[in-house]
Amino acid sequence: MTDRDIPVTEDELHAFVDNELPAERSQAVQAWLAAHPDDADRVDTWRALGEALQQRYGSVADEPVPPRLDLERLAARPRRLVWGAIAAVLLAFVVGSGAGWMARNAWANEMKPIDALRNEAITAHRLYTGEVRHPIEVSGSEDHLLPWLSRRVGTTLRAPDLTKFNLKLLGGRLLPGITAPAALFMYESPTGERVTLYCTPLKAPTTALIYRESGNTASVQWTQDDFGWVISGPANNDRLKTVAAAAYAELETR
Repeated sequence: MTDRDIPVTEDELHAFVDNELPAERSQAVQAWLAAHPDDADRVDTWRALGEALQQRYGSVADEPVPPRLDLERLAARPRRLVWGAIAAVLLAFVVGSGAGWMARNAWANEMKPIDALRNEAITAHRLYTGEVRHPIEVSGSEDHLLPWLSRRVGTTLRAPDLTKFNLKLLGGRLLPGITAPAALFMYESPTGERVTLYCTPLKAPTTALIYRESGNTASVQWTQDDFGWVISGPANNDRLKTVAAAAYAELETR
């Protein structure tokens, strides 16, 4: 039996995402994913989670250890104080090396759902519209974009037609979202202006369109039928409101 004939385990899928498999086995996993779309979707989700964690918490690993946690100073303290400090060191290590996701959820839970929705959408917009080579995962010209994102998000998605605003659909990507997977669609104009549409399941009351600005970025958000939506783009009040209203109207007919 060759490597390609051996079934792929979940541990191997995780190792594949982390680039920790031998080259021969990595090729076998790639072949497996090509034949098993559900596992390929899981791998895509894990990678999106990893990117989000790295973006938000990656800098923690490079921060200097606070003086109060210096081991020599801790050794000179009374034992009961040392144990408390050691616990703090362990907590800091855990947060920096993987529990950031729990911290992220705690941070989001302190906010109103509609505000957490907007923050996540704006963060994703700023991160991916700044990408030159890889702003999207799947091109808008590929037939599996909408079925894939719809399956992962849990509703039938459509990408609104915004060509009358000179905005062409580049494609989309899967993101971790606040408490569930999120879909991000990206549009681009001939002049390089980029607008994104963010969608994720959200247990929140239905709202009308809400416009807000944050620096040079603006957003229009709304919630309906346990889903949250955010259109983000340059802070141009009239244009973004008009684009969002058109997207909202088209999505309402789905």
